[in-house]
Amino acid sequence: MSGFYIHQLFIQPFVLKYLTIAVIALLLLLPGKNKAAHAQKAEPSGMTLDTLNKKKLTLVTTSISVLYAGSIAGLYSLWYSNYPQSEFHFINDNKEWLQMDKCGHTTTSYYIGQICYGALRWSGVSENRSIWYGGLTGLVYLTTVETLDGFSQQWGASAGDLAANTFGTALFISQQLAWHEQKFVMKFSVHHSPYAQYNPAQLGSTIPERILKDYNGQTYWLSANISSLGLRHTQFPKWINIAVGYGTEGMTGASQNPATVKGIPIPISERYRQFYISPDIDLSRIPVKSKTLKLILNTIGFIKIPMPALEFNKKGVKVHPLYF
Repeated sequence: MSGFYIHQLFIQPFVLKYLTIAVIALLLLLPGKNKAAHAQKAEPSGMTLDTLNKKKLTLVTTSISVLYAGSIAGLYSLWYSNYPQSEFHFINDNKEWLQMDKCGHTTTSYYIGQICYGALRWSGVSENRSIWYGGLTGLVYLTTVETLDGFSQQWGASAGDLAANTFGTALFISQQLAWHEQKFVMKFSVHHSPYAQYNPAQLGSTIPERILKDYNGQTYWLSANISSLGLRHTQFPKWINIAVGYGTEGMTGASQNPATVKGIPIPISERYRQFYISPDIDLSRIPVKSKTLKLILNTIGFIKIPMPALEFNKKGVKVHPLYF
C-alpha cells in the first residue's frame, strides 16, 4: 500500500460468497443461452429472457438447495458441534473491528442474492420472482448462520450482522426493482498489512488466511457506474465507474489491541478508519463476444481493480498512485 501524505473477510463471510460463486458459476457454464449470468440489466417486470426451462430450473434449485444444506451441515459439524450449546441469545459486537466485519456481511449478502437472481433468470424465471426469490437467498443463508451463532454458548447472534445482511440484500433488490440493473455494486480489494504477524490466530498465519481474516488489509467499495447515472446516451465508456471505499488500519484485536499475545509483547498501534475515492472498471460492462470470457469477467467482477486512489483519514489525505 504505497503512497505519500499530502499533509502531516474458522469461517469468514467472504468464504461463503466464494463457495456460492464457484457453484453457481458452474451452473452458468452449462449449455444454453447465458443471457442473465450477471444480473446487470434485464427486461421490465413480467418478461423473461427466455421461456421457463424446467430442467434448468430443477438443476438450479437443486444445486442451491444442496449447497445450502450441505454447507450449513458442514459448518455445524466442523465448527459449532465442537462448542457447548445454549439457549438462543444475542451479543453486541458492533464495536469490533471498526465494523469491517459488517462490511463483509453486506457484501456477501449482496452477491449471493445477485448470483442466485442470475441463475433463476437463466432458467427463464420471471424478473419479479427472480428478484425476490434469488435476491433473498443471501439473507436467508446468512440468517441461518446467525441462528447457529445464537445457539452457541461460545458466540451469539448479532443484531449488527443481521442488519448488515439485510442492507446487502436490500441494496440488490431495490436497484433491480427500480432500474432492472445494478448501478451501484459492492466490491472488494486486499493488500498486505504488517499487523497479522502480531496476532496470527485472529488475523491469519498464511496468505489465504490473511486475505480473509486481516481486516487491516481489506477494503470494501461501493462502485457507481457513471454511464448509467446520466451519461448512458453519450460516447462516455459504459464500463467506467467511480468508487468510494472503507478500510481500517492498526487493528491487532477485535475491540481493542492487546498488549501481549501468548505472553509476548506486541508493538503499540493506533486504530483508525480510512476512506477512499478511486476510479474503477466494471468488468461486467466491457463488451466482449466470447461467452467464456464474459463469464470470467462477470465472475471476478466483485474485485476492485487496482487504480490510483485518494485516502482520507484522521492524519490527513494520502495519495496512492496505485491502490490494492
